[in-house]
Amino acid sequence: MEVPVLEVGGSHVTAAVVSPDTWAVDVVERADLESQLAAEVVMEQLAAAARKLPLASGLAVALPGPFDFETGVAWYRGQGKFDNLYGYRVGDSLRDLLDLDQILFMNDAEAFAVGEWTAGEVRGLDRCAGVTIGTGIGTAFLAEGRVVREGETVPPGGELYKTSYDGRPLEDWISARAILRAYFARTGQDEPEIGVKEIADRARDGAADARGVLLAAFGVLASALTPWLERFGVTKVVLGGSISGAFDIVREVFDFEVAATEDTEQSALIGAAAHYLRSR
Repeated sequence: MEVPVLEVGGSHVTAAVVSPDTWAVDVVERADLESQLAAEVVMEQLAAAARKLPLASGLAVALPGPFDFETGVAWYRGQGKFDNLYGYRVGDSLRDLLDLDQILFMNDAEAFAVGEWTAGEVRGLDRCAGVTIGTGIGTAFLAEGRVVREGETVPPGGELYKTSYDGRPLEDWISARAILRAYFARTGQDEPEIGVKEIADRARDGAADARGVLLAAFGVLASALTPWLERFGVTKVVLGGSISGAFDIVREVFDFEVAATEDTEQSALIGAAAHYLRSR
């Protein structure tokens, strides 16, 4: 049975069909998403993407938190995306717009990790972890492919971003905004037009400031992760998200087995489909 999936980010929505026999992903549409518009407008954008899919069997949706994935209620606030969905019953709205009963929501970082366990860098491992790095940090700790969110061996809710490092929230050290802020502080020059990708390109071209900032940020990530990896018994970590593209520069800071994904979005689509099939 092919599984229709939406992968939702702050600026895009991807509609795809996943074939579980080979885990092949057929992207039907990748559309811009204006996530700061009124709630009803955002919902219609999502519904328009979903209508391009074969929905007879239902729909899987991977999207970021804070979101109640059981009830389908959004709790975004002050994140520069989906602010008008705060307290909004996204699940009920989508079901009405699509005339569809079966919609399953999944955290995008967890979907990424499950996708990588299903058909990627940590395929079939007993204990592994996935980390997405972009506007923030997303994490998932997997035991035999299933997400573990509770207990003393994982961070609160399984989410590393809820922890601190040296007295400050982890995302103050390792996130897009943190890396840009640190880079501008080092160079003494603000460059509003650049992102982490440009900093990574400069590091590859030999810029010491760019390389130093990336090594420092990923060094914090490695230090923050290590105790949790030891407690949970992780044998390999896979990195995803936009900033994981700098992995070739920072590989040296990790003293545990780690790899970077080939395609974060595709892994999230596969993971959401796998979760959907398990839940039926």
